[in-house]
Amino acid sequence: MNLNIPNIDLPRVVIIGCGFAGLKLAQKLSSKHYQTVLLDKNNFHTFQPLMYQVASSGLEPDSIVYPIRKVFKGKKKFHFRMAAVSHVDTEAKVLHTDIGVLAYDVLVIATGAITNFFGMENIQKYGYTMKTLRASLDLRSVILQNFEKALNTSDLHERESYMNFVIVGAGATGVELAGALAELKTNVLPNDYPDLDIRQMQIHIIESSDRVLSGMSEHASSKSEKFLKRLGINIWLNTTVKDYDGETAITNAADFRTKTLIWSAGVLGAPIGNMQPTLNRANRILTDECNKVIGLEDIYAIGDVACIASEMEGRGHPMLASVAGQQGYHLGKNLNNLAKKNKEMTPFRYNDKGTMATVGRNLAVVDLPFLKFSGLIAWFVWMFLHLMLLVDFRNRLIVFVNWGWSYFKYDRGLRLIVREVRSPKHE
Repeated sequence: MNLNIPNIDLPRVVIIGCGFAGLKLAQKLSSKHYQTVLLDKNNFHTFQPLMYQVASSGLEPDSIVYPIRKVFKGKKKFHFRMAAVSHVDTEAKVLHTDIGVLAYDVLVIATGAITNFFGMENIQKYGYTMKTLRASLDLRSVILQNFEKALNTSDLHERESYMNFVIVGAGATGVELAGALAELKTNVLPNDYPDLDIRQMQIHIIESSDRVLSGMSEHASSKSEKFLKRLGINIWLNTTVKDYDGETAITNAADFRTKTLIWSAGVLGAPIGNMQPTLNRANRILTDECNKVIGLEDIYAIGDVACIASEMEGRGHPMLASVAGQQGYHLGKNLNNLAKKNKEMTPFRYNDKGTMATVGRNLAVVDLPFLKFSGLIAWFVWMFLHLMLLVDFRNRLIVFVNWGWSYFKYDRGLRLIVREVRSPKHE
């Protein structure tokens, strides 16, 4: 079986994963010199930086996803297959997938990352994440279900548990979700639930380090902490979660009664299981400066799953969309040059254009190489950049209209519970 992909007189580049890295690589590869085959478990590309807005009812899922086949409509010698790769035979240069076997000349692993629970099985079982679109939709349903259940219980402790939200991890994802929940509390939920005292809702951010947004500058950390406190969010620094049973989160500082613990405290690379490449402590595949996997021929790794061994004392570049996109583009350029000019590959050099995070309406922080600022201007910069990074004009228009509506009407997207999500505690 060859997944019904024609054999032609061109080298076949197989890309596993259509995140930012895989997408940019497939777009850059020349159809004159390569046959490109893209594999992914989903038939859509997801704009993960806005996943938290889906979870908090700010955007509908179709705003941040785009069909892969539509992205590459008209690209010659390109084939997409919706498939999961089970293992790779590096000697025979063959992939084994759940829909068949596929030979490759060049293999690129861009499988991204998964949530790192640091070995805490209970948190993995009872906590919620936003790493996938399905998980974000589940979290949205859970948040809305909580208020319906809080409204119908006369037990004050039970109501408190439904209305307490504990977010573990004060990186960009945790901070942005906390801000979105605070805006729900202030502007939306009092109108949706007039019979419920929404002032009882508590939002906690738990962070093991001594500041929020520890990956950004001190200026960004201090400003974002100030913004979070202004929104009424409880910040717990130098605090680690020890356990969670679906009812109580146990930390070294205090115990929190909550039905909803949201885990955003770390990620791990998601390499293909049987390949046995050299991995770093974060489970990322070690590569050379040209993204070639160390010890393997004709195999490359890019994006969150990859780590250039010479960068950051073996930790590699940060696991950011900007890094992944630049690596995908650079590898595509390198492969094109190899084919048409027989040149040597050039090392990847990350161009750090800055980082940013939003906390809420008119509140954001931006770190640029030459400038650090916050507040309203930073918020507009954050919005503009995220709009421009969306794949398609339609997505940009939908998100822009949604944001405009939310800003002027003090309202958010459709708050629909389309399917009940049962907690593992009660299954």
